[in-house]
Amino acid sequence: MTRAKAMDFTVIFSLSYELFDAHCWNAWKQRAENGDPALTGWDPPSTLLSPAQPAAMGYLQAVARAFTAIARDAGAAIKFQVGEPWWWTMPDGRICLYDAAAQAAFGGALVSIADMKGPKTEVQNAMLDQAGAMLAASTADLVAAVKAEALGAPVETLLLAYLPSILDETAPEAKRANLPVGWASPAFDILQLEDYDWVIAGNLSATRRGIELATQRLGYPAEAQHYFAGFVLTADARFIWANMVDAIAAAQARATPEIFIWALPQVARDGFTYFQEQEDAMDAFDDVQFPIAIGAGAMVSPQFSTDIVTTLSGHEKRNSDWADARLQFDAGPGVRSEAELRTLIAFFRARRGAAKAFRFTDPYDHSSNDMADNIDVPPTALDQIIGTGDGEKTRFPLVKTYGDAEGEAQKRLITRPVPSSVLVAVDGVVAAGWMLGPLGQIIFDTPPAENSQITAGFLFDVPVRFASDRLDLSASTFLAGDIAEVPLIEVRDTP
Repeated sequence: MTRAKAMDFTVIFSLSYELFDAHCWNAWKQRAENGDPALTGWDPPSTLLSPAQPAAMGYLQAVARAFTAIARDAGAAIKFQVGEPWWWTMPDGRICLYDAAAQAAFGGALVSIADMKGPKTEVQNAMLDQAGAMLAASTADLVAAVKAEALGAPVETLLLAYLPSILDETAPEAKRANLPVGWASPAFDILQLEDYDWVIAGNLSATRRGIELATQRLGYPAEAQHYFAGFVLTADARFIWANMVDAIAAAQARATPEIFIWALPQVARDGFTYFQEQEDAMDAFDDVQFPIAIGAGAMVSPQFSTDIVTTLSGHEKRNSDWADARLQFDAGPGVRSEAELRTLIAFFRARRGAAKAFRFTDPYDHSSNDMADNIDVPPTALDQIIGTGDGEKTRFPLVKTYGDAEGEAQKRLITRPVPSSVLVAVDGVVAAGWMLGPLGQIIFDTPPAENSQITAGFLFDVPVRFASDRLDLSASTFLAGDIAEVPLIEVRDTP
């Protein structure tokens, strides 16, 4: 602890209600109704301590005091986390409320709950509320022990809750026992939330709903919350890092002050680096429309990048560097009056030349509708296939496909749709229960069913910037009939 303080590291002491099963007294274990002990899925397993067992809770308090004394004696900040305290639920839905100590604390015979899934009776809910009150009382005793050992030194207390289990939508009453109202602010200084099952599945909607529910139930404001963005247990699951980046961005959007990526060995193993965007980079796009309707007179130049090597035999080998074309425009032909010329100059100055990107409507291609002879035909929800449901995924980026979908089709990511124009369908039926996320992401409230086809229709703009920090315009040459050159170039958005 002294070394950590010298290196300016902050240490949070964490204590869970778990013990290595082989080293735990049988009387301390939570148990299912048939007597089975609460065992986690780790190999070898850990077990859960019963909040009703005085000796088990006394042991936790003794450990908590020892942790606190280490920080106190080193003159370091005392930060103490109660990590994932809960009544364990078996994979088959049985809740472990039935150890001997719990039965005694509940006053004798307990009501049977064979499966936590689905609605519960009034009597069952009353028992779950009683279990929640008992859990909250045990954590309060733990916090009190820490503060007593601190001997007047400031203490920051933190509660870590695992949302996918305690807010399982198939077990709506589980929160009575495992997210008790006795934890409501200010029982702890900080509410720490984790949701790695949802992160692994890319289910941002579940995270949003879970955090909203936990916030509403316990009353901790955003500035008193921390977020744990998950972990990547094995090297072959590297895809999870990308989901974690999305979860981190969502936590930043909620103004969460502390976001944790764990653990260091996994970060080092996979070489994961998170580049936090700076404020000026976040402001590099102005969500405003180019102010002049340029019409069909504008020049549009789609550009690819292809490396071509000619061999000694005269054959060519070609490598396409870009998956999508980059567009260039000349908006000069759209400037038709001195008033529009002044408008253009003001817009150029407001964007600080090439510094800030903005929206631009391509007059030749701004709709998902494939009607080649009339691109102004309104979009429909069946225009473009944007993905296939797998029963877990909730997010699908908008895309437009060019060419033969069965052959060498080219998919274009649509990052700047016109929000009011977006329509979505699942298996041909116009869908509800979705929202338009940042950069053209369709986010469903619940995951579409496995093998369901997700389609969408939309109008869209192109993110562009001025090609140069200099704009050469002259009123005299304009009045003489010269056409100004206003080069624009597409900017790549990264969802």
